[in-house]
Amino acid sequence: MQRWRGLEDIPQDWGRSVVTIGSYDGVHRGHQLIIRHAVDRARELGVPAVVVTFDPHPSEVVRPGSHPPLLAPHHRRAELMAELGVDAVLILPFTTEFSRLSAADFVVKVLVDKLHAKAVVEGPNFRFGHKAAGTVDFLAEQGRTYDFEVEVVDLYVTGEAGGGEPFSSTLTRRLVAEGDVDGAAEILGRPHRVEGVVVRGAQRGREMGFPTANVETLPHTAIPADGVYAGWLHAQGEAMPAAISVGTNPQFDGTERTVEAYAIDRVGLDLYGLHVAVDFLAFVRGQAKFDTLEALLEQMARDVERCKELVAAAEKS
Repeated sequence: MQRWRGLEDIPQDWGRSVVTIGSYDGVHRGHQLIIRHAVDRARELGVPAVVVTFDPHPSEVVRPGSHPPLLAPHHRRAELMAELGVDAVLILPFTTEFSRLSAADFVVKVLVDKLHAKAVVEGPNFRFGHKAAGTVDFLAEQGRTYDFEVEVVDLYVTGEAGGGEPFSSTLTRRLVAEGDVDGAAEILGRPHRVEGVVVRGAQRGREMGFPTANVETLPHTAIPADGVYAGWLHAQGEAMPAAISVGTNPQFDGTERTVEAYAIDRVGLDLYGLHVAVDFLAFVRGQAKFDTLEALLEQMARDVERCKELVAAAEKS
């Protein structure tokens, strides 16, 4: 899959394509419906499928300080889109100048002049251009002028997550923030993932017999609520069952919020400086401060056994 950053990265000889545009944070099951439809339509027409997305999130430019927690960094979104059959991802730097581009100019400069759109696939609530003035109806009008089709796909999937609310990135972020990683996984179609580089912490886990990878997460990462979770630590091409702790470590009067993952029954791991990923399978318990260190150690041992059971059950299903 090709990855372009900015219009200038698009090959000069790029031909017609099927395009879909959006932030697509998380590439959740609703997003997957749109992207799969775009890929299927591209295959029917014999042209590539292109996803256009933005960096940073448009809200950060339009309303500074409002950047939402991200469910997936751009490289992870690109991986997920590639799995769906997308041929190219175009990341447009979202600047103040770009935010002032009218919907009509966006159509010409991006869809017509650069991507030579043959079809554009979007959800019913798609808005674009300066002050989000462009709608799917406007896009369809432009398509009649510039010779591209517009297809609208209903992205509203529902399930148990969020009490039956339509699946969305906003709902997923809320569930992650509440620690409902089961609900988030239902929307995403996979466990919620946090990524970052392993850094040196206080190394108390090592001293207590549970050495953890202290993950310095990427900026704006959506991190689950404080507590203990079962999941996997992905490092060096391996997915290791893990007990994951999120929080400030109140037992030792900590103040900095961290994500730490203990690779269950693994010894001698040296992950310092490596980029790793942590997948959250299930919430085990909330963060707590214990009366004694011995009580904490006993609880940690129980946590590890519970995490081992949950991961084993998930891997069998």
